[in-house]
Amino acid sequence: MTLLLLQMTIVLATSLLCGNIARRLGQSRVIGEIVGGILLGPSMLGRISPGLFVRIFPGGSLGSLDVLSTVGLILFLFLVGSELDLEHLRQQKSTATLSSFASILLPFSLALIAAPLIHARFAPNETGRLPFALFLGVSLSITAFPVLARILEERKMQTDALGVTALLCAAVDDVTAWMLLALAMTFLSATGNDRAFPVRLLWLVAYVAVMLFLVKPASRWFAAPRARAPLSYELLGVMLAFVLASSAVTDAIGVHPLFGAFLAGLCFPRVPAWQRLLRDRLDVILSLVLLPLFFALTGLRTRLDLLTSPATWLWTGLILLLAIAGKMGGAVLGARLTGQDWRFSLALGALLNTRGLVELIVLNIAYNAHVFSPTLYTMLVVMALVTTALTVPIINRLRIGSGRVDGRFDQRGFNAAGAITFSEGRD
Repeated sequence: MTLLLLQMTIVLATSLLCGNIARRLGQSRVIGEIVGGILLGPSMLGRISPGLFVRIFPGGSLGSLDVLSTVGLILFLFLVGSELDLEHLRQQKSTATLSSFASILLPFSLALIAAPLIHARFAPNETGRLPFALFLGVSLSITAFPVLARILEERKMQTDALGVTALLCAAVDDVTAWMLLALAMTFLSATGNDRAFPVRLLWLVAYVAVMLFLVKPASRWFAAPRARAPLSYELLGVMLAFVLASSAVTDAIGVHPLFGAFLAGLCFPRVPAWQRLLRDRLDVILSLVLLPLFFALTGLRTRLDLLTSPATWLWTGLILLLAIAGKMGGAVLGARLTGQDWRFSLALGALLNTRGLVELIVLNIAYNAHVFSPTLYTMLVVMALVTTALTVPIINRLRIGSGRVDGRFDQRGFNAAGAITFSEGRD
């Protein structure tokens, strides 16, 4: 217990310091927290003072941090799911729909093309080609919805045309990516036992159907007459218990428990007052305590010392190129095909290229499942850092912000989206 409390103290102090530095440099706080985790890992502290690193983070002590961070991620994914509202997609069918699917289809396709080459060099020997390709595809095509929402809020863009379109595209991308990730986990669980796969896939499809077509309408029906009443302590407790139960079910099926938490969030009633209260009550403990532990674990697993040869850096550059070209290219193509100008299209592509925390969650799932080697994991962490850090400079270069596009508010079909709000929480 003494060691665990000491680890948490160091992690929290480092996260606060690095996050504050990142904000002063004009970046999202999550960039600094990721860098802080790397500083505590073998790439920095382990090389500067190996003895101190082993004393603070001995191998056998990481299990407690892993459990605590997983609980934090379960609650965080529940919050992410609870804030996604795909109903607004109907209000901008053209740009939002085409850009969202193009921005996940193109990078996913590029990942599938490159997967055999990357698998041959960086995949563990026991990893099957299909699960590896699916995990790589999700890693290159996902968008960090919370980081994107925070960037838009800071620039007062969350209710204008560009901001709402980006949020809708990210919402669709996240739902699609988590469905693909669940499929990848199902394939992975069936490795070596072909008879298990159809059963697991059937259970997964059945559970998703029950949640979306029974539980979600039931929660909407339950909340309708109570929408004006505050979210009570008891009701919040029941909802959190349901989140944990949903996570347990997906874990038992053979899919990661985070998928169950995300599904539970999708089923959360869309009552703005309840959503704000839910975030207010959970965000402090998540932002200050549990999620920094996840960043520390990410840093402990990131081995920049493995990227020493020119060949590994060339492969890292290739992965970065595929990620940016696929994500930004798909979004720009979709926006242009629906009549948007180049400035709007490029800004949308830059926003959807944001990865950050959600990307790291996917990478850690793949790492723990032994799908990605330490070297490939580190390459993809570098990709997540670079793509997230590029978003704000590109938006600044395009001179977009303060709720305006081309110097004026653009209200083409987006008035109803003003209900989308985000608090001062996790960025």
